[in-house]
Amino acid sequence: MNSLFLIIKRWGLVVSMLTGASAYCIYVNIRALDHTHAMANQVVQIVQPALLFSMLLLTFLKVKTSDLHLRKWQFGGLALQGSLWVIGALLLMTVPMSHTLNLALQGFLLCMICPTATAAAVITGKLGGNQGSLTMYLILANLLASLLIPAMLPLIFQQDGLTFWSTFMRIVMKIFPLLFLPFLCAGLMRKTMPGLTRLLTGIPNAAFYLWMIALSLAIAVSVKTMHHSISAGHGILPQVAIAVSSLIACVIQFSFGRWMGKHMSQYTPDEVISSTQGLGQKNTIFSIWCGYTFMDPLSSIAGGFYSIWHNVYNSYQLAKSQKEN
Repeated sequence: MNSLFLIIKRWGLVVSMLTGASAYCIYVNIRALDHTHAMANQVVQIVQPALLFSMLLLTFLKVKTSDLHLRKWQFGGLALQGSLWVIGALLLMTVPMSHTLNLALQGFLLCMICPTATAAAVITGKLGGNQGSLTMYLILANLLASLLIPAMLPLIFQQDGLTFWSTFMRIVMKIFPLLFLPFLCAGLMRKTMPGLTRLLTGIPNAAFYLWMIALSLAIAVSVKTMHHSISAGHGILPQVAIAVSSLIACVIQFSFGRWMGKHMSQYTPDEVISSTQGLGQKNTIFSIWCGYTFMDPLSSIAGGFYSIWHNVYNSYQLAKSQKEN
């Protein structure tokens, strides 16, 4: 029993991923429950944001406004994300390429411009990173995505009703309520309810356990996206190409994030962790939504694959950190 608990504690994210994937596969193959699929989707759409809100609230209760510092690595990360997004968008507009390569590039771009995951602050704190500078990059990365995605998408996909302002407003309404409302509520609670704040922040690893539950749901949604793409009759080659491109994007961002932490800060271990997680850990639910809503729907599975890659790496980091400690 102790060994099982140790495995779950050390490899909690992998357990959550396997649980989410297995639960979806079992659920979708029980024909007697087919009539509940629509209701299940509605429940997930309510429960998932509630979990993320609670997780962020617990995290932001520990992060004050005075902790939000600008760092050189943050601008380096924004430059990498923004430049590769613009260059890739120009390639899509000007260079003839096969449908498979086009989808792979779309998936790569989604993974690059996708803002930092809200859970990155939880994992950063768990690894001993600076949650303040990570939260600052979280805000900046969301601002960058909100501006650059609407700026380029109407040029790449010329569709009726696809304009800068329409795209901008849809993206803002998608990501900012879940980002700023927990931050504002946390600031209000610290000032007006210090007793409740001490009680909530005194619960060990509460935000991390909430993320384990939210991750199971996120993986289930990712598996659902990939399952639907297979059911739609798409060939295996485009999906393999998207999987590879998302893996390349993951390796680039985690590697560049670590390099920036070492060379664009005072080389403190906490800033290295923050820069690595800030650039590498992504809001994959947003990338799935963005790909399905604005780009070729098949490109959205890049977010599902990226969710697997970055959470496997996060699991390795957490296991290594716990073993060292």
